[in-house]
Amino acid sequence: MHRLTGKSGGDSLIEMSPTDSFSEDLNGYHQHASSSMGSFQQEESGIQKQQQSKDSVFFRDGVRRIDFVLSYVDDKDGERKQERRRVFEANLVKVGLELEIEDKSESDDRKTYFVKIHAPWEVLATYADVLKIKVPFKANDIPDNSEMPMNWLSTPFRLPEPIMQPEPDFFTAPFDKSKSDFFLIEDRDKFFLPSTRNRIVYYILSRCSYIRDECGERDKKGIKRLLNNSTYTAAFPLHDSRYWTKSKDVNCDSDRYNLYKYWAGFFSFFKEQPLNLIRKYYGEKIGLYFAWLGFYTEMLFFAAVVGTLCFVYGVLTYDDNEWSKEICSDEIGGNIVMCPLCDKKCGFWKLNTTCNSSWQSHLFDNVGTVFFAIFMGIWVTLFLEFWKRRQARLEYEWDLVDFEEEQQQLQLRPEYETKCNSRKLNRITQEMEPYLPITSKCARICLSGATVLLWISLIIACIIGVIAYRLAVYAAFASIMKDSPTSNLEVVGPYITPQLATSVTASCINFVIIMILNLMYERVAVWITDMEIPKTHLEYENKLTVKMFLFQFVNYYSSCFYVAFFKGKFVGYPGDYAYMFGKWSKLRNEECDPGGCLIELTTQLVIVMTGKQVWGNIQEALVPWLMNWWASRKARSYPESLYSRWEQDHDLQGFGQLGLFYEYLEMVIQFGFITLFVASFPLAPLLALFNNIIEIRVDAWKLTTQFRRPVAAKAHCIGAWEEILNGMAVLSVVTNAFIVAFTSDMIPRLVYMYAYQPEGEMNMKGYINNSLSVFNISEIPLPNRPEDGENPLWFNSSITTCRYRDYRNPPGHENQYSHTMQFWHILAAKLAFIIIMEHVVFLVKYFVAWMIPDVPSDVKARVKRERYLVQEYLHNYEVEKLKIQLSQQSHSECTCTPMIYPSLTKHEVLSECL
Repeated sequence: MHRLTGKSGGDSLIEMSPTDSFSEDLNGYHQHASSSMGSFQQEESGIQKQQQSKDSVFFRDGVRRIDFVLSYVDDKDGERKQERRRVFEANLVKVGLELEIEDKSESDDRKTYFVKIHAPWEVLATYADVLKIKVPFKANDIPDNSEMPMNWLSTPFRLPEPIMQPEPDFFTAPFDKSKSDFFLIEDRDKFFLPSTRNRIVYYILSRCSYIRDECGERDKKGIKRLLNNSTYTAAFPLHDSRYWTKSKDVNCDSDRYNLYKYWAGFFSFFKEQPLNLIRKYYGEKIGLYFAWLGFYTEMLFFAAVVGTLCFVYGVLTYDDNEWSKEICSDEIGGNIVMCPLCDKKCGFWKLNTTCNSSWQSHLFDNVGTVFFAIFMGIWVTLFLEFWKRRQARLEYEWDLVDFEEEQQQLQLRPEYETKCNSRKLNRITQEMEPYLPITSKCARICLSGATVLLWISLIIACIIGVIAYRLAVYAAFASIMKDSPTSNLEVVGPYITPQLATSVTASCINFVIIMILNLMYERVAVWITDMEIPKTHLEYENKLTVKMFLFQFVNYYSSCFYVAFFKGKFVGYPGDYAYMFGKWSKLRNEECDPGGCLIELTTQLVIVMTGKQVWGNIQEALVPWLMNWWASRKARSYPESLYSRWEQDHDLQGFGQLGLFYEYLEMVIQFGFITLFVASFPLAPLLALFNNIIEIRVDAWKLTTQFRRPVAAKAHCIGAWEEILNGMAVLSVVTNAFIVAFTSDMIPRLVYMYAYQPEGEMNMKGYINNSLSVFNISEIPLPNRPEDGENPLWFNSSITTCRYRDYRNPPGHENQYSHTMQFWHILAAKLAFIIIMEHVVFLVKYFVAWMIPDVPSDVKARVKRERYLVQEYLHNYEVEKLKIQLSQQSHSECTCTPMIYPSLTKHEVLSECL
C-alpha cells in the first residue's frame, strides 16, 4: 500500500492496492463511474427488489454490512455537484471502501439517491491501527469482589444481565494490524462493533477529497463541506432495526429495540440505565452524558430528601412562628399603620394585610434554611468528587484510559482550512498548513467580544425593564386593590396582594423574555463562533460553551440575583426615598414585605426553573416528533415492506454535532438553580429530581425513535462542563451565605432574640414592633403623599405616625431617622455569619475532596494489571513469532542447535506498572 499525496493538518488517507483488498469477497462486486449521476452500480444478479427485505442493514448480497449511508438529490443544474460526487466516491473506492447505489426510483419520494458504504476488514484493520482503537486480547482474570451487602434489595431496579453487560469483560490493547493474530479475533465481520465501524468510516469520509488531484486544490475535502454545499443531503450510520420490533435478520443485533424496550420507556424510570449497551450502540461520548445525568439524578435524591425534611420542619413549626402571629393579630398587626409603598397611588395600610405572605415565608425562612444551605455546599463537593470516581471507573471499563484525545480533537476543522488562505510551515510535521494571521484573529476576537457584551447588555436592559415594570405596575395594583376587591374570591382571594400580583406577573414576563432572548442568542452565538474560525473542533466547542453559558447565566439568573441581593436594600426612608433613575422617573425602589424578600425570591425561582424545565421537555419531545411526522407523511402511503432501513433513518432528524452540547447546557443551568439559590427554596432539588427522571427517558426516547443514529465518538470526560460545575459549586457557597444573611430575616431575628429582647427571654415576642421604625406623617414630602381618595376608609387625621421596615431613630431623637446601633449590630452579625459559613463550608469541602481519591483503588489495580499483561503478552508473542521464523530457516552450514532466545529472560516490566 502507499499513501495519497497532499495531506493537511497531519491527516492522510491510506490508499489500498489491489492485493490489500479482502480476499474473501465472493460476490463479484464491480464498481464503475456513472457518467450520468456520478455513482456506482451493481448487477442485480437476479435479486428481485420487491422480494428482498427492505429493512436490512446489509448490501443486496446479504453479507456485507452497511456502515454508512449518503443521500443526495440529483438537481437539474447540479453538474458541479455531480462531478464532486463522482470524484469523492471514486476516492472512497480508491481508499478501499465498497459502495452500492439505490436509484431514486426505489426511494419513497422518487427523488433521493442513497449511497450505501461498506468498510471491508482491510480498511477497518488499517484505520483501527491509525486511530489506536483498543480491542480485546485476553479475558479479564481479576475476580469481581464488588458485591454490595443486601444486594437483593436492588433487584427491582435491575435490568436483565444481557442488557446490562452486552459484552464479556476483556483486557484490551491498541490494535496493531501487523500483530492481528495477537488479538482475540473469532469473526472478522463482528470483531469491530458497529459503532466502531461507523466511526472509522466517518473518519475516512471527513478526510476524503472531492477534487481531482490535477486541480491543485487539495484542501477541498470532507463530507461536512459536501453537506454544507448541498452536494449530499445527509450522511449517517444506520440504526440496526426498527425500535418497536426486533430485526428479522439473525445476523443483525437489535440493540435499538432493546434500548427502546428497557431504557426509553417512561415506565422504566425506576430502572437502572444500560450504560454498556448505550456505549456499544452510540459510542462513549453519548454514554458518558447519560452516565453523568444518571449519577446527577441519583445524587439529587439525597438533596431532595434533606430539602423536603427542611420544608417539613417549616410546616411543623408553623404554629411556633411568633412574628407571624404578631403580624396577623388585630391587637398588634391590626394597629400598626404602615407608610405608603409607592408615591401618590399607594395609601397607608395596616400590617396585618401581609399576614398570609408572612406565614408562607416561614415555610422557607427558618432555622432549617441555614442547615440546608450548609448541607448543599457539602453535597456539591460530594457530587463532584464521587462523579470523578465514577468517571474513572467508566474510563477503565470503556477503554478510555490513555485515550489520545489530541488525535481526534486537534484535527483541523474543514472551515478553518477553507477560510484561511495563508500558509505556514508546521515545525513538527514539516508540512505547510493553513493559519489565521494574528491581525485577523485579533479583529475577529474583538468583534466577537463586542457582540457578546452587546447581547449581555441587552439582557440587563430587559431585566431593568422588568424591574421598571414591577415598580410601575405595583402602584397600579395597589391602587386597584386598595379596597381588597379580590378578597371576595373563594380560596385564593385572601392570598392575592399587590406584592404577590406584581411578583407573579413580573416573573412570567421575565420568563417569556428569557426564552425569546435565548432563541435569538443561540443563533448569534453560533454565528460569532463561526466568525472567529476556531482551528479545531475542541476549540470550537470550548468557545461556544463559554459564550452560551455566559449568556444563559446572565439570562436565567439575573432576575433572581436582583430579588436576592438588590430588592429592598436601597430604599431609603419616607422622607428621603431612593428612585431607580432619579426622582424625575417617579419609579421608587421596591421594598420588601415585613416578612422579608425571601418568599419573592422563592416565587421567582419556582416560575423560572419550573417553566424552563416543562417547556424544555415539551420542546425536546414534541418538536422532533412533529418534524418526523411531517417528513414521513408520504412514506406512510407505501407498504411497510418497501420502506427501507436507510429511508426510514433518512426521514428522521439529524442529532447534530452540538446535540449533546445543548443537553449539557440545560442540565448545568438547572444545576445552578438548585445550588446558587437553594437556600430560598429547599424543594428545588425535589423539582429537579422529578424533572431529571423524566429528562432521562425523554432523551432516551427521542434518541432511539426520533433521531438518526449519531456517529460514535470517544470522550474520556464531560469536558469543559466539569470546570463550569466546579466554578458554580464555589459560587454557590457565597450566594447561599449572602441569601441567608441579607435576603432572609434569620440574622435580625437571632440578634433580637439574643441581644434586644426586652424581657431577656429567648423568644421572639415584640420582634415586629422592634424591626419597624417610626416616621412622622406630617414630614412626608408632598410628592410622596397619597392622592385624595387613595387612603383606606379607616385612615383619619388622628393617625400621626406610620411605620416602615428599617432600624432608624424615631422623630424627635437628636439623630432622628439615622441608623440605630442595632442596625450596625445586625450588619456586623451578617458579615460575621458570611465569613464563618464560607470558611466552615470551604474547609469541609476541601477536606472531603482531599479524603476521597479521584480514582478507586481497584481501578488503579486493574489498570496496572492490564499494562503488565500487555507488555508480558506482547513480549511472549514476539518471542514465539521469532522462534517460528528461525525454525523455518535452513542453516545448512550449522549442524548444531541454535541457542538463540530459548534462554532469554522474561521481559522486564516497568516499575510503575507493577
